[in-house]
Amino acid sequence: MKHTITLIPGDGIGPEIVAATVRVIEASGVEIEWETHIIGAQALEKYGTTIPEATIESIKKNKVALKGPLATPIGKGFTSVNVGLRKALDLYANVRPIKALPNIPCRYPELDLVIIRENTEDLYAGLEHVVVPGVVESIKIITEKASTRIAKYAFEYAKSHERKKVTAMHKANIMKLSDGLFLECFYNVAKGFPEIPADDKIIDNACMQLVMRPEQFEVMVLENLYGDIVSDLCAGLIGGLGLAPGANIGEQGAVFEAVHGSAPDIAGQGIANPTAIMMSGLMMLRHIGEFEAAKRIENAMMEVYTEGEIRTRDLGGTAKTSDFATAIIGKIKA
Repeated sequence: MKHTITLIPGDGIGPEIVAATVRVIEASGVEIEWETHIIGAQALEKYGTTIPEATIESIKKNKVALKGPLATPIGKGFTSVNVGLRKALDLYANVRPIKALPNIPCRYPELDLVIIRENTEDLYAGLEHVVVPGVVESIKIITEKASTRIAKYAFEYAKSHERKKVTAMHKANIMKLSDGLFLECFYNVAKGFPEIPADDKIIDNACMQLVMRPEQFEVMVLENLYGDIVSDLCAGLIGGLGLAPGANIGEQGAVFEAVHGSAPDIAGQGIANPTAIMMSGLMMLRHIGEFEAAKRIENAMMEVYTEGEIRTRDLGGTAKTSDFATAIIGKIKA
């Protein structure tokens, strides 16, 4: 079966790691026609908007996109394009598996958990304004609709992936109305999945528990801002953001992406680690039903990591981005 997939190379190191990922996916034998589009600063310069309508329409038509990292100006300039893309397509579920890779020094080499983050509201939506000079107000919106559907997604994910427990993380002891509503919706949904144990933890305690005993967690469901912070924390437990995949999923489509930044300081040098975007590509392949191809690539990647001879600079090696891709392709075709 031939698939048509929207390809967004991204900024900085994005084009390099995306190109390496495309090579590996094509080597697996999957037939894909890539529709390349740009968003972010490049699109603003060329089209006068950070998210061209053509890009949105391509994703809606194809239902699937693979996206490299994007640069977001800090404290000025245009608003987050990632946030804008999620809003435009209502990609309400952010999914970030956290699993340690073989032969990579990290705090928890057996760690295997999944973060499910509500993706459309909360403080992370960036609804803020100046009240008077020197006073800024950020608006936190939590709705029953969004809280219920992300809880349902988390339980359905746990069920389909044979996970043993779902944990909600919140600050309902202080934000009794907003986080209280999120927690209430979580437990209402949990009633429909009696076979899956459900519990909750206050977010600050949850972060401490993640550092001390992360093995107690299976699937975690969080509001938008907490999910953004906790997913990076968990990536640090297995070696960093360069090893963590991610997906944004909704009814109109799914965008699979590397969760790390665009690393402009090393862009163009061909030394970036493409693991995160490659693993996001594996999630994408499974999403479109190409399970055998995903397994071949995953086995090849794990073999490369286990041998430890081909490693990019961030992991103490000397291999370039293309070398890493070539090593995986060699294992696929062996």
